[in-house]
Amino acid sequence: MYEAFTLAAAQMANNGAYSDTSNAIGGYGLGGFYIDYYYILLVIPAMIIALIAQARVKSAYRKYAKIQNSRGLSGAQAARMILDSHGLTYVPINMVQGTLSDHFNPKDNTVNLSPEVFSGTSIASIGIAAHEVGHAIQHAEHYFPNKVRSAIIPITNFGSQISMILIILGLVLSQTLWLAYIGVALYSTVAIFQLVTLPVEFNASKRAMNQIKALGIANDTDAKGVRKVLTAAAMTYVAALITSLASFLRIFLIVSGRGRRR
Repeated sequence: MYEAFTLAAAQMANNGAYSDTSNAIGGYGLGGFYIDYYYILLVIPAMIIALIAQARVKSAYRKYAKIQNSRGLSGAQAARMILDSHGLTYVPINMVQGTLSDHFNPKDNTVNLSPEVFSGTSIASIGIAAHEVGHAIQHAEHYFPNKVRSAIIPITNFGSQISMILIILGLVLSQTLWLAYIGVALYSTVAIFQLVTLPVEFNASKRAMNQIKALGIANDTDAKGVRKVLTAAAMTYVAALITSLASFLRIFLIVSGRGRRR
């Protein structure tokens, strides 16, 4: 949708002249067709990386979802063991609908597991459940990066909703480029959120691995499978950050390019 808005802004700013080589939306004309080379060079490679990361996590999950863990524990049982060992007996574990819909909700302090993870006794199930409990432990211990991420969520939501509107207005209307720069600043909050998310997710996985070993939830063979599932999942957050940075850089180059032309 953002791409459509950007192309619309380009058309309005140039009276429909997509083949104008001085087009300020980061592209150039070729035979009457508009080519956004910022998108080609920055965003498309990032999207490919994201697709590869998603494919890897799905592949790892499918593989280890078919292999039972050595103790026959369900994801819910493993999660309960870890929570109780940290004195978090008051944190409930709920089953929620959906595939890979597992998450920790800090608002009501609940660990929520998909049916496959909640009842499943696979290596993938105990790994994913332990990861979500890692977030519960972070919340209980006031893990600083987690507090930062929670604090910037409202800012990120606001920035993602209004940034493109300001950017388009700044590019289309005369003498209002400053609006576009404000939009760029707000747009950057998405990348900042992804950046802050990385240590939170990696730390949750580290906590999960430590507890799985310390409590004897998994043997060495199981632990290797858990690590592969969690590592593949972590790479999706790295890919999300790369995609966000690529999109931000593209928008920044678009706006700064327009500023140099004025």
